[in-house]
Amino acid sequence: MPRFYIPPDRWNLDRLLLDEDEAHHATDVLRMKAGDHATVFNGEGAQAEVEMLTLSKRAIELKVLHPSQSPPPACRITLGQAIPKGKNMDLIVQKATELGAATVVPLTTERTVVQFEARDAEKKREKWQAVAIEACKQCGQNWLPAVLPPQSLAAYFQSQPAFDLLLIASLQPDAVHPKTVLAEFRRDTGKPTSVLVLIGPEGDFTPAEIALAKAHGCRPITLGPIVLRTETAALYCLSVLSYELLG
Repeated sequence: MPRFYIPPDRWNLDRLLLDEDEAHHATDVLRMKAGDHATVFNGEGAQAEVEMLTLSKRAIELKVLHPSQSPPPACRITLGQAIPKGKNMDLIVQKATELGAATVVPLTTERTVVQFEARDAEKKREKWQAVAIEACKQCGQNWLPAVLPPQSLAAYFQSQPAFDLLLIASLQPDAVHPKTVLAEFRRDTGKPTSVLVLIGPEGDFTPAEIALAKAHGCRPITLGPIVLRTETAALYCLSVLSYELLG
């Protein structure tokens, strides 16, 4: 059944409408007609099976048939990702959405090749947020991750929320396996409800950036003896955390 996104500020079960972009997709791409059924979600856990009523290119009025609410994830996972070259950030955002990340923080680091002017940063954020929305539509995820504006590691640490557990993927010799860190945390504190994991660029974070992360409570974790590409490292960490904390 087709899925469409309606932002939370327009989520009103008494009168649900698809906006122009979603209406275009429904009528011109999917060739839907009045009486067809679809699923809509608001990115904050709410979902509803609906019937198409009046269709136009500007908006579609919907009749709510079966509303429901998905419970929030057991753990809020935030991915701090050094921005890679090309379209790999699109892939990372897409897969982070599928693997249950709550927030994606695009990071500009000392070894990040891609740099943005201030005027371009918001455009990139909007693009990546749109990628997350499309991923939610395709995979059935009802909790939409927030994609933050690109920022430096230092800037993020100045404004970051509190986390139960903070991790940083590292090639340094003091890094330990994530399963070891999670087991120690469970033994001492219980299951974490919020985790930050930082993934560096090709070539890793610089020693100064790793020192900064450690100063803010990050535990260095190893991803094994093979040096992974940054997008592979992100998927590795998110898969481990999803398995351990969201299952």
